[in-house]
Amino acid sequence: MNTEMIGALLRKDLKLFFSNRFFALITVLGLVVYVAIYVFMPTDVDNTMAFALYAPDFPVALREQFAEAGVEMADLPTAEAVREAVEAGDYPVGVVLPATFTADLTAGQTSSAELLLTADFPSELREAYGAIFQEIGYQLSGQQLLLDVTEEVLGEDRATTPIATRDRMLPLFAVFMLMTETLGLASLIASEITSGTIRALLITPLKMGGLFVAKGIFGVGLAFGQTALLMLVTGGLAQSPGLMLLTLLLGSLFVTGVGFLIASVAKDLMSVMGWGMLFMLVFALPTFTVLLPGIVTSWVQYIPSYHLVQPVYLLLNYNVGWGEIAHHLGILLATAVATLALGGAILQRRFTS
Repeated sequence: MNTEMIGALLRKDLKLFFSNRFFALITVLGLVVYVAIYVFMPTDVDNTMAFALYAPDFPVALREQFAEAGVEMADLPTAEAVREAVEAGDYPVGVVLPATFTADLTAGQTSSAELLLTADFPSELREAYGAIFQEIGYQLSGQQLLLDVTEEVLGEDRATTPIATRDRMLPLFAVFMLMTETLGLASLIASEITSGTIRALLITPLKMGGLFVAKGIFGVGLAFGQTALLMLVTGGLAQSPGLMLLTLLLGSLFVTGVGFLIASVAKDLMSVMGWGMLFMLVFALPTFTVLLPGIVTSWVQYIPSYHLVQPVYLLLNYNVGWGEIAHHLGILLATAVATLALGGAILQRRFTS
């Protein structure tokens, strides 16, 4: 394998890539925008429940008890004021209690509570607010549920660990950054096929294997370098840098294979963008497992990028070790090898046809 020719190809590809103003711009601009979004997003997590309340005789002791549990009650002077506050979007929930609320429950009589919700209030949270006032009813009436519930979490309790939104979004930024660089690689290869540059190169002493090695090194280096820089600037390499870099390297191998596949079917920049956006949207789906836990079903695990998103997320936020992400990295490696082999085989047929 002629290393000098491979080096010359890498220099040529790098020059051609950055001579394309579109990809040069989105490469630099993408990194700047992702870092800016991360930096300016809040670092803290707000786990409080807040609602507007009209309750003439709400017990002070209960108010203090719920405040300690992270439930904030904003007193408003009238029931109409509560309704207006919810309609204006000042509070997601409003509660109106009758003047006899405490007296009725203390006497063992039935009382009522009016729950006012915004139109886009999540349905799964409605039960949570209803449960709050059921608990209030039990306490004021003196009734106790004859059930003692104990809770045990097997392993680390990650569901209740507060994680800032920006740290949940960082895996999404990584996927987008990797795929953006892949589009550049695919566009470069597609243009060289169309212009006949590939055929001309194969007439030289350069062999087909050397050509793929050069393109692979260029694609992996471009994707890995940009994503590693993103993680470095955002502090993603502060914990377990070795494992994080290994994960990003395997992810770069995978998306380079995807770039080969896109280049094998694309004929120009527009078709590269069309296929690339399709892959980008599909590969972004697993990020919702960390952005909005619980809304995505288990089928998302069959998308290869899931095994990139999960290690990045776990390394960023839980400082896990090799044992907890090894299976993800194994699947990612196998997928990367398969994608590179398939993309290379299809490209080779196109080169020689």
